[in-house]
Amino acid sequence: MQVSVESGEGLEKRLLVDLPADRVNEAVDKKLAEVAKTVKMNGFRPGKAPLRVVKQQYGDAVRHDVYGVLIQETYYEALSEQKVMPVGDPSIEFRDATEEGGFSYTATFEVMPKIELADMKGKSITKVTAEVTDADVDDMINKLREQRTTFSDVERAAQDGDQVHIDFKGFIDGEAFDGGSAENVPLVLGSGSMIEGFEAALLGASAGDERSFEVNFPEDYRAENLAGKPATFEVKVSKVAEPKLPEIDEEFCKEFGVKEGTEAALRAEVSSNMKAELEQKLQGMLKDESMKILRESNELDIPKSMVTQEAERMKQQAVQEMAQRGQQVSVDLPASIFEEQAKTRVHLGLLVAEIIDGQELKATEDEVRDTITKMSGSYEDPQEVIDFYMNNEQQRSMLENLVLENKVNDWVVSQLDVAEESRTFSEVMNPGQ
Repeated sequence: MQVSVESGEGLEKRLLVDLPADRVNEAVDKKLAEVAKTVKMNGFRPGKAPLRVVKQQYGDAVRHDVYGVLIQETYYEALSEQKVMPVGDPSIEFRDATEEGGFSYTATFEVMPKIELADMKGKSITKVTAEVTDADVDDMINKLREQRTTFSDVERAAQDGDQVHIDFKGFIDGEAFDGGSAENVPLVLGSGSMIEGFEAALLGASAGDERSFEVNFPEDYRAENLAGKPATFEVKVSKVAEPKLPEIDEEFCKEFGVKEGTEAALRAEVSSNMKAELEQKLQGMLKDESMKILRESNELDIPKSMVTQEAERMKQQAVQEMAQRGQQVSVDLPASIFEEQAKTRVHLGLLVAEIIDGQELKATEDEVRDTITKMSGSYEDPQEVIDFYMNNEQQRSMLENLVLENKVNDWVVSQLDVAEESRTFSEVMNPGQ
């Protein structure tokens, strides 16, 4: 067997394999002998036809089948000989045999890129810091109270934050339009539930009042037939109710899983959860930035087959997630829409793997257990969560990968100039607000 390797464009390699006639003929004769034992031919009992007759009738088909067997037998043997490691399945093409009666083929595939990590010294990264203050805890508890707001009927004019019950009918150019009317609709003024101007027009209205006003549908309104058009609404207010926040009593505390039922215990629980969320958010922000710098500092040729495979995996994941949300997928999503994101993931994955290997990073038992212990803190039964991950090989593997990713992030950050920037809890958790 003669083997050689040629380089193609980018990461492409072509493995040229030439098999001598004696090896091909030996394999063909062996296969013909197997066929002769079972073949049925006119004038002969099953399995009794002479080999030359079988060869005359089935020789070409058998030879073609043998080519497939020979490819399977020699492909990995040839790769090993040339010390080449392919990525993905090869594309096989037959070539004219270099020897009469022999067999030649070319296997085209990609190989992994050679990675030499760039020196990132001199590049800078911003590490955001933040704390959970008593005021932040106050705000969060107020939000929890607002989630359980009740409304009590009042005999006064409606104010911002009040709930009004209304019947309304909308008109465009004097004609009622589909979806523009409803009865006994509860609406909290100032909630932004209706188009701009609608809720403001009801401020000061009392139970029994009727109002007529004009508002404009926004240009980007979801219903194209209404987008940008002025509309007149006739509204009747049936009742006005004011909001009432619940007291922070034992019942309220226990609704959030605080068994002690005290405000102090609730504050401690809320504060603990907020600190855990903040730490996770800050770590995620730093990791996103460090991985971006790592990727931008190390351009690579990316194996197309790996990108295609990752894009297909992302497509299947998207379909599954839509199905879990009850959404029906009526069209076959093209994997191509995920290719750019897939390329980024593969690129980063190759760099991360190189760092893990080059720095000899390992995920220890204690590190894995510490990671899941932190993750389980917000669950009702943390030990049950810990046991699930630690005793499940697949889930445990995910934890080990997470530990390694965090170690890679730490290593990358250690190569950079780090500047700290202090922000508030709200600025970190609710950017842009």
